[in-house]
Amino acid sequence: MISTGIVCIGLLIFNWQMGLALLWVAPVSFAIVLCSRKWQQKLGKRHMEARIELAEGIQECLETVQDIKACNQEEAYLKKLDAKMDAAEKAQISSELTTASLITTGQMFLRLGLATVIIVGNSLVMKNQTDIFTYILFLIAASRLYDPLSGAMSNMAELFGVSLQVKRLKEIEEYPDEKGEKDISTNGYDITFDHVKFSYEKNKPVLRDVSFTAKQGQVTALVGPSGGGKSTVAKLAAKFYPLDGGKILLGGKDIEPLDSTMLMKNFSIVFQDVVLFNNTIMENIRVGRKNATDEEVIAAAKAAMCDEFINRLPQGYQTVIGENGSTLSGGECQRLSIARALLKDAPVILLDEATASLDVDNETEIQNAISRLVKGKTVLVIAHRMRTIEAADQIVVLADGIVAEKGNHETLMEKRGLYRKLVDLQTESVNWKLS
Repeated sequence: MISTGIVCIGLLIFNWQMGLALLWVAPVSFAIVLCSRKWQQKLGKRHMEARIELAEGIQECLETVQDIKACNQEEAYLKKLDAKMDAAEKAQISSELTTASLITTGQMFLRLGLATVIIVGNSLVMKNQTDIFTYILFLIAASRLYDPLSGAMSNMAELFGVSLQVKRLKEIEEYPDEKGEKDISTNGYDITFDHVKFSYEKNKPVLRDVSFTAKQGQVTALVGPSGGGKSTVAKLAAKFYPLDGGKILLGGKDIEPLDSTMLMKNFSIVFQDVVLFNNTIMENIRVGRKNATDEEVIAAAKAAMCDEFINRLPQGYQTVIGENGSTLSGGECQRLSIARALLKDAPVILLDEATASLDVDNETEIQNAISRLVKGKTVLVIAHRMRTIEAADQIVVLADGIVAEKGNHETLMEKRGLYRKLVDLQTESVNWKLS
């Protein structure tokens, strides 16, 4: 751009009439490309959205292929996927064709400058206002100057397209860093919810007013109808999301100003959906505490009832278990997650439906492992099976975003409220059989 600008200024100084004849097309050509920027970006955004939708469709197909086959929906699903591919293809063709047409139009208009140089040059030579040498000089300049200008227009169009991706990257780059106090000192590890309010979407509250205390050394169980906010309470306790109102205290200290990374050192979490990595069993358990020795990892595995099935594997603890533990059963994956939690040995334990999808044998072994995990800790457990939490020190019943009831099993059964209703309904479902 600098060298081209210097050449243009030199040509205008040398002969302003021939210079204008040569250069007047440049601003018009660039204006054509610049004025079409919004149009190009609109089509580019449509193309990007179609590609994202296609990528999501392919990923969903790969992740749910068993369910698709089981429901005999292969043909119907692949038709939808083909439609997404066609939409992405059409969006790309439309975007690229439009951009190419506009650039070509600008470049063609740029070449009109050569014609004006010839016309103006002939006129000036015939009137003896310039010499033949100057005329030939500007003809040579016209043949050489328009190539870099054409390239500049192509690059401008590329920048317009790239700006969409840059915008998406800047949204991530400019996302505010979470900051907080790194020196966390608490008076014990009681978890207190004090009039907590929370919503994932604006004006759609999940928790409207939740207050209770989970005491250290006790097991506090969260129960209630689906959608009552049980899992949300567990996630908020670990500061996964900011609150809309109220506060959560850990050992009497508000967790809001605390650094999340430092806070998580106090939590061991076992979710129903276990996440494992395509790595060895040893390294998957070591996620709980990265500096743990092999002996400590093995001790945690034994405590979580994992040692028996691990020793049956080809390479034992060095066996690679595939993506998300694809070579293991659901119960084995769950026991590995408990081994992680045991290895971390944090003072606060969050258990979210840790045994909900397991068979009786696995559930018994995992419950034995959990019993070792929770000794002396602050335990917050979510369960739908009422029999698994009857011995809890405190049961908090959540419904419609509030604490409907709380107390131990015997107290809540005597109240004959929502908890009693849930227990009775589950008892009926246990006695159900095929007729």
